[in-house]
Amino acid sequence: MWHDVRALNATASFLTAVTVLAALISGVWWLSQRPMFSLGSVTVESMYGIELKHVNELTVRNGVLGKIRGNFFTADLEQVRATFETVPWVRRATVRREWPNALVVEVEEHEALGTWGEDGRLLSVKGDVFTANVAETEDEQALPAFDGPVGSEKEVLARFNELRTAFAQVELVPQELSLSNRYAWTVKLDNGMSVALGREQDRNTLRKRVQRLVGVYPQLVARLQEGRIDTIDMRYPNGLALSSAALTVPLDATKPVKAAKKPKESTKPATPNKTTKQI
Repeated sequence: MWHDVRALNATASFLTAVTVLAALISGVWWLSQRPMFSLGSVTVESMYGIELKHVNELTVRNGVLGKIRGNFFTADLEQVRATFETVPWVRRATVRREWPNALVVEVEEHEALGTWGEDGRLLSVKGDVFTANVAETEDEQALPAFDGPVGSEKEVLARFNELRTAFAQVELVPQELSLSNRYAWTVKLDNGMSVALGREQDRNTLRKRVQRLVGVYPQLVARLQEGRIDTIDMRYPNGLALSSAALTVPLDATKPVKAAKKPKESTKPATPNKTTKQI
């Protein structure tokens, strides 16, 4: 080998290239560690140009900056993104570098629609459940309350929007909507009335039951003192059952009340000392 000039030249060239490459890598590493590339700022912007309501400089300084490791070159952008998405009210975040020592984070905030469950979480208008301070919501009125099995959040949201539209015909607003573990629906309205809608046999079950209630509701109010109804059970196939603190007249003054066929779902007994009628 020592007498092979071509082999010696090739070996020398290889060693020289390795040495130069190692020097370049060392130089780049040394340069990247200079103070001028230490992160000088992290700018938070709205992802869609909408003013941020809950994520501010104080939030970033207290909850995020201390968790960011590295400098302009070495900071893990995926780790920074994940860190921002743990901040209350942040739904989604993206991160990019800005020469020479800054990071720019674009944030999409949650927009709260109501509370979820009994543990203080919130439901967003997009059907996401998240944890944040309920007192930070901007709505001065009490938020609607929602509940349901894990994974049913978007279904509950969709049903709430449908019910809100339907009950608007009789100037009522849903305030609570719950889906039981047996997938039975119950809605409470802003007049204090609770409506048992039951389980869905098909896609139109709830819609038909709500339409039936909306159609007869003005008549029920007219026959009841001050229109005060405590509960309505819509699980009957051809009628309904209601309970009220006081009934002014029979629901049908000329004909006996016909008992409706009992629903498949079990019903709760009427509140003691209250009158219950079936239509």
